Amino acid sequence: MNGRYVLSEYMEAAMAAAFYDKLEDGTFSGRIHECAGVVALGKSLRECEEELRSTLEEWILLGLKMGHELPVIAGIDLNAEPTREPVDAL
Repeated sequence: MNGRYVLSEYMEAAMAAAFYDKLEDGTFSGRIHECAGVVALGKSLRECEEELRSTLEEWILLGLKMGHELPVIAGIDLNAEPTREPVDAL
């Protein structure tokens, strides 16, 4: 059974929009413009990407918990009320 995981799709779309810079000291910075405040630093590009993913995840979860309006990314709107499918009694 293949499920559609909206949070995973949202995170992947946001990470695909990430920008990275190599800093003068050889470290890296990463950010996602659509997600204000989602910034990370790392000694390597890989470390920076992992830190950015972790920061993004925490940012999304906190935003959902606090009721903040999150940006629509790749057509995915986490602000919409969830739809619930009826469960049939067996």
